[in-house]
Amino acid sequence: MRVILMTGKGGVGKTSVAAATGLRCAELGYKTLVLSTDPAHSLADSFDLELGHEARSVRPNLWGAELDALMELEGNWGAVKRYITEVLQARGLDGVQAEELAILPGMDEIFGLVRMKRHYDEGKYEVLIIDSAPTGTALRLLSIPEVGGWYMRRFYKPLQGMSAALRPLFEPIFRPIAGFSLPNNEVMDAPYEFYQQIEELEKVLTDNSQTSVRLVTNPEKMVIKESLRAHAYLSLYNVATDMVVANRIIPDRVTDPFFQRWKENQQQYRQEIHENFSPLPVKEVPLYSEEMCGMEALERLKETLYAEEDPTQVYYKENTIRVVKDNGQYSLELYLPGVAKEKIQLNKNADELNVRIGNHRRNLVLPQSLAALQPAGAKMEDDYLKIRFS
Repeated sequence: MRVILMTGKGGVGKTSVAAATGLRCAELGYKTLVLSTDPAHSLADSFDLELGHEARSVRPNLWGAELDALMELEGNWGAVKRYITEVLQARGLDGVQAEELAILPGMDEIFGLVRMKRHYDEGKYEVLIIDSAPTGTALRLLSIPEVGGWYMRRFYKPLQGMSAALRPLFEPIFRPIAGFSLPNNEVMDAPYEFYQQIEELEKVLTDNSQTSVRLVTNPEKMVIKESLRAHAYLSLYNVATDMVVANRIIPDRVTDPFFQRWKENQQQYRQEIHENFSPLPVKEVPLYSEEMCGMEALERLKETLYAEEDPTQVYYKENTIRVVKDNGQYSLELYLPGVAKEKIQLNKNADELNVRIGNHRRNLVLPQSLAALQPAGAKMEDDYLKIRFS
């Protein structure tokens, strides 16, 4: 199955790009599902029809669905949620507060990705397009297998067995004193099952032969920064980005003086997008004169984006940024083919790393693991600039 994740700052047009990509894939004969995991769903508005939690046919070879995070959470984490709610209520919180606090931050986003894994396992579709929320927060949870694997296998599994054996003995004593029960088998099983799901999900997301992220951005300063940050986090977890879509560019034919300053700013930011994401391919999409709602509008967007191309191709196969940890020391590796080390200048300011190559400059927004560190040396090796941090 080909998996394509569309992400970007809210309001940049990623849902329209996801829907148009789905149209083109279906047109080429691929069985395609476009799944929205963004809490602020707009996929139904884009297709101009009703969508729900279960996949609905949009046209031949194309289905759409909008994730109901609460339903997904209940199915995957319901037993733990109910137990945490019981504990919090026993400590004096009322029902609504306890239920809200029982849902850990980021859980709805990660279960959106788990839903993607379920579709992957079922194998009903050939192409899965995810219209996702900005993925930085959710992708941090992909570090669970690396960080938690030792504890889950060496500590949690034995604890799970002990809990099952001792619960019948201590429950009659514990409940009258504490006001709530000891966790049952269903509650104890859920975290380990969740860990296993994330471990399997990581294998799918980090296989860049079948999974790619496409960043949708606008030629605006704040949006570009957010896109750079998302790219850094994706790279931190070895999730490949194969394309950047620069959306809503004012066409040259717009000559109204009101837009002149805006067009000049966009020209500057368009250049920054090409430089900062190089060597990733960048596709530019104009600002249309109408909303991207309904099939007619999406057909125009589809033609602009892909024309005769197959969107399922991997547009770029190298990881342009890699974060490597070796013997407790981090290295940031940038793919800069054909560039000599003596032409490169580095400067770090807060959480940004400025890389200057001749007249070209690239700003990288560093992930938190590197933002607090300082560059301690750099070398060119196999077309990668490898920067050590300490």
